[in-house]
Amino acid sequence: MLNDADNFADIFRGGLPYYLLITLPILIFCSPCLASEFQVMSMIKFDVNGEHFGSRSSAISLEAKSLYTWNTGRHCVLARLLDISVSDLNEIRQKAGGLIVMLPKDVQALADDVKDHVLMLEQQMLQQSIPVPVYFAHFNKELEHIINDITYTAIDNDTKNKTAASQLLLSVSANGYHVTVDGQNSAANKNSKVPVIQGEFLPNQLPLKHMENTVEGSLPLILITASLKTFGIINDYPLNADAAVLMSLIEVFSKLHSMISTAPKYRIGFLLSDSGMLLNFQGSKKWLEMDDNMSLQNVEFVLCLDTITQSLTNNQPNVLYLHVSKPPKEKTSISQFFKLLKSVAGHHAENITVEGVHKKINLADLKLSWEHERFSMKRYPAFTLSSVKAPGSPFRTTMFRDNEAHIVQQTITAVKIIAETLACYMYKIDTLSEVFSGDAVISEANILPYLGVKSILQNNDIKDGFEKYLKNVKIIYDKPDAREPDFMFYNGIDAKLNVYRVKPAIFDLFLTIAISLYLSTVYLAIQFFPNFYGVVSTNSNDSIGNFFRNSQNALKRK
Repeated sequence: MLNDADNFADIFRGGLPYYLLITLPILIFCSPCLASEFQVMSMIKFDVNGEHFGSRSSAISLEAKSLYTWNTGRHCVLARLLDISVSDLNEIRQKAGGLIVMLPKDVQALADDVKDHVLMLEQQMLQQSIPVPVYFAHFNKELEHIINDITYTAIDNDTKNKTAASQLLLSVSANGYHVTVDGQNSAANKNSKVPVIQGEFLPNQLPLKHMENTVEGSLPLILITASLKTFGIINDYPLNADAAVLMSLIEVFSKLHSMISTAPKYRIGFLLSDSGMLLNFQGSKKWLEMDDNMSLQNVEFVLCLDTITQSLTNNQPNVLYLHVSKPPKEKTSISQFFKLLKSVAGHHAENITVEGVHKKINLADLKLSWEHERFSMKRYPAFTLSSVKAPGSPFRTTMFRDNEAHIVQQTITAVKIIAETLACYMYKIDTLSEVFSGDAVISEANILPYLGVKSILQNNDIKDGFEKYLKNVKIIYDKPDAREPDFMFYNGIDAKLNVYRVKPAIFDLFLTIAISLYLSTVYLAIQFFPNFYGVVSTNSNDSIGNFFRNSQNALKRK
């Protein structure tokens, strides 16, 4: 039996149970929790005239902190968009390790002052370079719970527990979170390009034969331009009302050009480019520099569309603004159009007024305020129609939108006003007349197919529309110069956000102490087990010997 006991002690010295006793409880206690996974959208990255905009980094592996508890570059701020102020954004941009923003659940339900705050913050994000990774997540109840958890824990630490012992206990028992977003820093997209599509209505040839000394190229040109907003703070844009208005004008005027009796004595040209204001209207700049664009020898005026309807209503006045670089003189084409526009808006639309806004072009500023400035610098009569008065309005770049039905109705009204005004101008008819009625009425069918288009190249919807109604359709591409690019896009894809539930750093200290005590106990137990066993076995042998001797003595006495 003693030999068996020695072998049993040798087994403990051998190591297998020794390692199991040490590692198994530690592994069970320290095993990580399952991660919560969320789809997130990376903030846009782009360059214009050598200036950087958007977030410049991608990867995150940091401890998550609330907007009120972070204090170092080792923290990633996890917050709601509605809670972040402009000052918070600037501080996070300079000192934090990353920012993950949860978007509002329903922007339409927000109060007007909250909408103002969201728009202002969004604009601030687009106007600067942010060196830390920034991601956006749609509203999610689980993510909302995590934000509440890290926020309320901080509040509890500050208010509810007064003593140092309770503060320490709460710190040890509190839950923390670790966030990771895999990704590499985005590289410049060498295939960056801005597509521009052009087309025009050519007047019917039969009426031209009855007009003395008139050839097709000598007719005055009315050029209508717009830009597709292809991105905002993320690489997406919900609705493109300006493009829908332009495409609707093409459709409704195609019916007039198809009939000899209503063919106007004008050429009507259309120009549509990707990414207008944010890329400083690179599309129209490229188009004006070309030698083979449509003839610009006899330009009546250039009508530019910019935020013709607001995607997010906010108790703004119902006004249509006509922006010019200098006040138009009497009897000029722009002055006549402006007067007609005011009269048509008053007759065909309720509670809509038209105002003129004059802003000089600042030649020292590389960034233009409006697209018509590109044409004005080339001495073409040009103006912009917009629902916003100031060029710095956040409505021009916001990715948030109201109910689509409301936007569609606004867009139909805008198309109606512009189309009737153009008809009055070209046909010299009274503003009380209604040209687009009956079979030519403007409806949702003209708007909806193009409202959700995100690029000229998407599904060829824009190209097919141009080729169906217009002549001389051509697509050109503006590509950045290899040495001094005017603009540049960066590769960026949506990513996965993983959130792990972890203990705070002070818990690691207590865990280290507990593990050290545990290891010391196991070590001492194994180290002194033979001595303990020897003492126990000796006492057991003495007890057994005494028992047998006492038993024998008792038998002898009997």
